[in-house]
Amino acid sequence: MEVLGANVSVARGTPALMATAFVAARALGIDPPEALIIGDTGSGEGSRALYKHLVENLERIRHAGVTFHYLMPDVVWHNKILWGLEELAERPLLVADAGFMYAAKMSGYADHYDLFTPDAGEMAFLADEVAPHPFYTRGFLLQEESMIPELIDAAFASANAARHLLVKGQTDYVVDGGRIVSRLSEPDTPAMEPIGGTGDTLTGLVTALLASGMDMTKACRTAALANRYLGVLANPTPAFGVAELLPFLPEALDLAMRDAETSL
Repeated sequence: MEVLGANVSVARGTPALMATAFVAARALGIDPPEALIIGDTGSGEGSRALYKHLVENLERIRHAGVTFHYLMPDVVWHNKILWGLEELAERPLLVADAGFMYAAKMSGYADHYDLFTPDAGEMAFLADEVAPHPFYTRGFLLQEESMIPELIDAAFASANAARHLLVKGQTDYVVDGGRIVSRLSEPDTPAMEPIGGTGDTLTGLVTALLASGMDMTKACRTAALANRYLGVLANPTPAFGVAELLPFLPEALDLAMRDAETSL
């Protein structure tokens, strides 16, 4: 993937999300999402610069939705961005994953978001009403996969969840207002689990589907199905990277959309 003349490896993280959203948007026949990125090696300097840029340019946001991904969590900057977005004449859909989702939960404003896309470990963090970061999640961390329904209940009870959740795991859960509306465990391709970035592809897929105007719960289910069909079509080994999966994405998305249409 080329960004401002530089070649960026599509392996995991935000590049995987961006590339997936681009390919999915093209398959859906819509304009690709715009991306705002910056380098940050862990000091937080880059993230703070991006936060500042967003706050100073909120009035320029005319998008139907905004997906936040890997940013160093900073509650003060998070709140400035959230409050600014909510003051816009047309508030965009707000989706958060990874570091920005942590900031949203830490801020106490998680329920102002339309969608979080946590994995099982992050779900345990959302369910822990006092943990400031996934590193500090209590008790149930090592058995979270089997406890997902209970963790979902706990996260909503403490207002630490977005209005909708797409929980990524051995079984994917689509949640609307605290109610599980869909569970997906098939098709299952075990080799997909050790491939880094497949959670990021799922967030990229749901971003593109929401940008197309698809209903939230249908977009979540379709994204989860498409991510699973990617594994079936690509027949990967654990050595695969996300870039090797993307050629199969248009067909996977088509299969998922047809499947979701007959299942809902």
